[in-house]
Amino acid sequence: MDKIQKYQHIIREILHDQAHPYGHSDDVDTLVICDTEHDHYQLSYIGWEGQQRIFNLILHFDIKDGKIWIQHNGTETAIAQVLVEKGVEQSDIVIGFHSPFKRQFNGYAVA
Repeated sequence: MDKIQKYQHIIREILHDQAHPYGHSDDVDTLVICDTEHDHYQLSYIGWEGQQRIFNLILHFDIKDGKIWIQHNGTETAIAQVLVEKGVEQSDIVIGFHSPFKRQFNGYAVA
């Protein structure tokens, strides 16, 4: 398995591990979206809670230039640390929701 396939597998595993049923309404779907052609991966809640529309992005990853970009983390889990525990090098993880300036201080890749 090459590095990109390994990273795709790890990301899918994390998304499925984090995909919990929405607890407030049976009319809200938990969606794991994996676009392996363009390397975009998301976990979302979409549906209705009574008259309220629910569209919540929980996690978003991209793979760009051989690195995993964490574009959004709406969990309390340290997702970058989970990636490291699953075998991803810190130098292959970009905290994309931090500014480029701030990234130089977080111990992961800048870009």
